[in-house]
Amino acid sequence: MKISPARIAAFDVLLKIETKGAFSSILLPEYEARLGQKDSALCHELTLGVLRNQIHLDAIIDHYSKGRKLDEEIRIAIRLGLFQLIFLSRIPPHSAVNESVNLALRARRKYARGLVNAILRQFVREPFRPDADDELERISLETSHPRWLVEKWAADFGIQETRHLTSTNNVQPRIAFRLTNKGADVLGSEHIQRSDISKNGLVTERMTSDLITAAARGDIYFQDEGSQLVGDTVELDDGAKFLDLCAAPGSKFSQIALANHGKNCLLVAGDLRAVRLSSLRKICISQGVESRNVVQFDAVKALPFAAGSLDSVLVDAPCSGTGTIRHNPEIRYRLTPSDLPELALKQRSILANASKLVKSGGRLIYSTCSLEKEENEHVVRWFLSESEDFRLDATPLPERFVASDKCVRLVPHKHGTDGFFIACLVRN
Repeated sequence: MKISPARIAAFDVLLKIETKGAFSSILLPEYEARLGQKDSALCHELTLGVLRNQIHLDAIIDHYSKGRKLDEEIRIAIRLGLFQLIFLSRIPPHSAVNESVNLALRARRKYARGLVNAILRQFVREPFRPDADDELERISLETSHPRWLVEKWAADFGIQETRHLTSTNNVQPRIAFRLTNKGADVLGSEHIQRSDISKNGLVTERMTSDLITAAARGDIYFQDEGSQLVGDTVELDDGAKFLDLCAAPGSKFSQIALANHGKNCLLVAGDLRAVRLSSLRKICISQGVESRNVVQFDAVKALPFAAGSLDSVLVDAPCSGTGTIRHNPEIRYRLTPSDLPELALKQRSILANASKLVKSGGRLIYSTCSLEKEENEHVVRWFLSESEDFRLDATPLPERFVASDKCVRLVPHKHGTDGFFIACLVRN
């Protein structure tokens, strides 16, 4: 039973995502590091390809299996085979079929050997294309976004914008990163360019072994341009006191620390769970950033800081993450409509608690990586209605990102970044 290392790794990653709630952005680097360059690239392509087309692939599977309930292992093996047959013309059909059958056997599902083989070979002979009853269902099937999310976005942004957004979510984004305190000069490479979005960002269309090595050394740090733009929003004077309230994993905190190096500022990072703070410390250390002022607390409850003691507070709030579906395609399948109001309540509590720490004239920056109004505009509107001593202020970012209400909204299909919302609030 011969199976390529790339397909084994992709299968194992997909199974953990399906059964254990794991994330592709965390698992893929771990598994790819164990593979050769070609197998690593194929594993990446298979994993994200299946995740980005899962609803479409499942509609085909359900057609051929006539709705029969399948074990997760069998469904994943068939998804992998179908993805290769539909989207990877360079792979011979017999290889895609045979290795999916062998993946089922490897998962100790011998009874399903004939089923996997039958479905994939029938698709080769008689390809089935899922049909839709209306335009929203068509978008859902073609781009593999849940129907409820497509309906919501269509109501919020319009069908045309929703079509562009869902399509962009399935396109591999360009790679963005920044130099760290240990940074080496990587601009000599012709395929690396300066970002036209974030101050110190760099971008490239392809990953190279040099970049992987530089990241492992801590010379560079991979971070989406939209995420970097949030960090660019924090401007500190000499001696300022700053708190990153929901700091883990540490991308923005380490960016802000590097940007304000030498200003004698007091920079504090906090988060809820010890394991997340441990990861934050490691990220800071890898970039040459001081990590002593890391505090564990629950931002929904009273915070361990004196009222009015801070010049600037960043609330990069826990959110649905719908703006990061390009990088984390599995998010779309885990969200439910009820998640949004629950998250909004948490965001309100965190923002209200954070506001107590800001001194007169100080800045409170609220951001999410969500596209949803419930987590963005509605939260800010509620906060301003409850906090008469705060006002919405201009955001110190390029004008092309700032809307008429002074807030920043980044969307993947317009800006080429992950989706982010940023609002700057100032205490009178």
